[in-house]
Amino acid sequence: MTLAVAVAQFSPTADASANVDLITELIQTAADRGAGVVVFPEYSSYFIDPFDESLAVHAQDVDGPFTHALTRLAAEHGLVVVAGLLERAGDGRRVRNTVVAVDASGVVARYRKLHLYDAFGQRESDWVERGELADPETFEVDGLRFGLMTCYDLRFPEVGRLLVDAGAEVFLVPSEWVRGPLKEHHWRTLVQARAIENTVFVAAADHPPPLGVGLSMIVDPQGMQIAAVGTATDVAVGHLDPDAVERVRRVNPSLALRRLRVAPRD
Repeated sequence: MTLAVAVAQFSPTADASANVDLITELIQTAADRGAGVVVFPEYSSYFIDPFDESLAVHAQDVDGPFTHALTRLAAEHGLVVVAGLLERAGDGRRVRNTVVAVDASGVVARYRKLHLYDAFGQRESDWVERGELADPETFEVDGLRFGLMTCYDLRFPEVGRLLVDAGAEVFLVPSEWVRGPLKEHHWRTLVQARAIENTVFVAAADHPPPLGVGLSMIVDPQGMQIAAVGTATDVAVGHLDPDAVERVRRVNPSLALRRLRVAPRD
């Protein structure tokens, strides 16, 4: 038995209601294609470029309207929905870049982005409060355990190590991978590298061009792409075999052979 996992690629806007409407359509597409889990991009609830004070205005609590809409859709279609959310932060000015995973019962896992995108001329930390160091929250669907990371976290292999040490066999990566020189190459390489070094599946959902690179994809524990979207608004579905992780780890027991562990650094 396999589990169908979908990556849903779209461009969130500053119209929160329109974002939910499009998410509703894409979830219907994912469900029609048999998905049991569907992953949406970073900032799915609200996005504006460049960032401005409207981020805080449109931030919500984790149990706010956006998550309630996802929960309703998860219940309607019998699947798990993972998406980026603008969450309210403590100082009233900045926000949290949060990912929620919801099923029919509500939130089953949440993750606040650890590594903010202060690179390539960007300053996400001017507007976003970084996530606190905490034990990873994971969830299970049909014999596979899922963990969450966000976009720029792909450049930090230790995030993957924390997830795999928590039992994750699939990494879900909502993203807004900004376009630029070699950025498509970095995106593909890093998604595949996190899969190979941790012997896990990775499903990464991005914004399409002109701001994102698109190329939302699902790769297997050997880093092979099994499903992908190009540059359109669309859904790709990959069928994940729960036994594949064990088979790959028997041949390549790199995790068991490690001699180093990840230690937190503030």
